[in-house]
Parts: sequence; structure tokens; C-alpha cells
Amino acid sequence: MSAIRMDGKALSAKVRGQILEQTETLKAQGVVPGLAVILVGDDPASQIYVRNKERACLECGFYSEKHVLPATASESELLDLIYRLNTNPKISGILCQLPLPAQIREDAVIAAIDPKKDVDAFHPTNVGKIMIGDFDFLPCTPAGVMELLDEYDIDPKGKQCVVIGRSNIVGKPMAMLLLHKHGTVTICHSRTANLQEICAGADILVAAVGKANFVTPDMVKPGAVVIDVGMNRNEDGKVCGDVGPAVMEKASYMTPVPGGVGPMTITMLMKNTIKAARLQNGM
Repeated sequence: MSAIRMDGKALSAKVRGQILEQTETLKAQGVVPGLAVILVGDDPASQIYVRNKERACLECGFYSEKHVLPATASESELLDLIYRLNTNPKISGILCQLPLPAQIREDAVIAAIDPKKDVDAFHPTNVGKIMIGDFDFLPCTPAGVMELLDEYDIDPKGKQCVVIGRSNIVGKPMAMLLLHKHGTVTICHSRTANLQEICAGADILVAAVGKANFVTPDMVKPGAVVIDVGMNRNEDGKVCGDVGPAVMEKASYMTPVPGGVGPMTITMLMKNTIKAARLQNGM
């Protein structure tokens, strides 16, 4: 048995098509969704992400702005820019590309973004809303995972769900979303005892640990759904996930890397941006 590959690229194209239709409807009512992306410094990976976000805005019919600050920029310069974007009616969503240079406090920047324009869903207000299940925006990667599960008719209800990784960006919100869908959720991390045993009991296993080929077949229950959030490079320099390729023979469904969760992340950012535009216009 070889797992069914969960095609994030195809689903992403489908969802972006739906967003473009919704954008055309909004434009007819005088509303144009707008996304501002801020990049501080010249990190090559961040530049690629920002370029992909610009391309996605174009595909979805959005207005977009890119603001690039030098790596030497001060925290107050960045906060001034965020304040201007918070009060700019053309901008529905603001995204500040992480990581930031050492002189700028990440938490101060996240807190400065208006929660109504926080399309990354990192602001403490939005994090709290996710916790209680009454949210406007979802963090893009976990939201993309949930969309993939839904597309393949995989219902977490009553299932044993294991998330490896406890970051604020993926692990924690991922666990909450599975819990909201009535999954029984275990969060594992680098200090978890009996990790292999816990993972092997999972019906749905989400790997978000950031280590190439970390999940091996002995950690996977036969027929499990395996979601690979990892984006790493192996010793040959090739892009690979957190899940080893041999797991394909043991799982029932699995997301490939690349082409699985990755394309969905930026698409969910577009989904959050159009929702922000609606909310800000009382729609």
C-alpha cells in the first residue's frame, strides 16, 4: 500500500480561483482587498516568501504593497510604518515577514499590528480568539492543513491526533484547530518521553518539528493520515519535509514536500486578507 498524496498545489489553485471570484464581487461594490508586506533586511528565504505573496495577490486580484527596510532599521522606524499601515484604508491586511533583525523585538511588532489587519493571526487578541473557538483569522499553515483534511474528507472527530512541535505559529494553533473539530489531541516536542510510542498511536499525525526526515516508519500507525509541515534541506541540498519518504508505504494519506502544505499557507493568507476587507467594510 502506498499513501494517497494530498495535493496542496491543486487545492490551492482551486481556492485561489474562488477568492478571485469573491474579489470581483467586492470590487463591484467598491471594495478592493489590500495586503501590505513588510520585509526588514535581505534574508534570501524571506525574499522568496515575499515574492510568492506578491504573486498570490496578483492572482487573487488584490491591491498589494511591499515595504522593504534595511537590516539596520530601528524598532521605532518599523513601528511607525506599521502605524501608518494600520490607519491606511487601502490596506486590509498587514504582514511583517519573520525573522526580524536582533535589534527589533518580535513581540512588540506583532502587538503593534491592528488585530483587525493581523492576517497572520499572531496578535495576542487573535491567538486568544482561536483558543476559545470564536475567531476571525487563523494562522495560515494550520488553516491550510485543515483545508486539506476537509478536501480529502478526513474528519478529526473522535480520532487520536498527534502534533509534533509546539511553536506559536504552527504547533499550538494546529492542536487547537484539531480540538475544535473534536479530535483527541496530544502535543509532543523535543522533551516528550516515549515519542515513538505516542506517534505510533496517532490516526492523524502532524509533523512540524523542522528536522529533515525526522518521522520514520516505526513512528507511524498503519493507515494513519500523515501531514508534513516541514520544509528542510537534506544533505544533498534537496528540499524535504520532516517525514521520511518510506512513510509513504505505511500511511493512508500523506502530504508531499514540496507541493503539500506549502502552497496552502500563502493561499490561506489570501483568504484571511479578503475576510479582513469584508470585516473592515461591515460586510
